Parts: sequence; structure tokens; C-alpha cells
Amino acid sequence: MSAPVSVSLLVNGEPIDAVVLPRLNLADFIREHLKLTGTHVGCEHGVCGACTVSIRQERTISPSTLTVQAQGASVETIEGLSDSGEIADLQAAFRERNALQCGYCTP
Repeated sequence: MSAPVSVSLLVNGEPIDAVVLPRLNLADFIREHLKLTGTHVGCEHGVCGACTVSIRQERTISPSTLTVQAQGASVETIEGLSDSGEIADLQAAFRERNALQCGYCTP
């Protein structure tokens, strides 16, 4: 087993410093350590898109990304997009059309 390592990153604009095991995937770090539960692990392969985050402004499948790979990076989750209002029109359209069955995209 590998020793824990320190990581520093920005998540939704907030600086985060943590000590993690090298094998910890980014989805688990976001959900369990940061308590940001909008990032879901649905299909566990990235096909459904529920686990998608942005690292350095590039879309990434978070269960397939190790937290240590995000060292020094800016990470944006669905909460960040929602809080910024960037997807407000999309969320409103889903509500208006009763398209909130699973809630993955509207945490």
C-alpha cells in the first residue's frame, strides 16, 4: 500500500489542500471528502455523463481520474456550474418539462 500524499487544487474556485491515498479516484474525493454530491457515479464508465467534471477546462470522467492527477489544477463540478448560473437555463427547461427523473444534472 502506498503512503498518503498531499494535493492542492481549486474546486469550484475554492482552494483545497488534502492528504489522500495515491489510488483515490477523483469522484470519491469530490463526493466523500468534499461532500459535493452532485458528481455521481452512475454507470462507472463515463457513458452516462453523471460523473463528468472539468479539470483545467477539459471535460473528464472523474472515476477514471486519480485525485493526484488534479494536483495544482482547477476542477469544476456540477455544483460550480449551478452556483455560477451557467446552466440555469438548462435546469429551468428540465423543470418546466418535468424532466427531473433522476436528478443527476440538477443536484
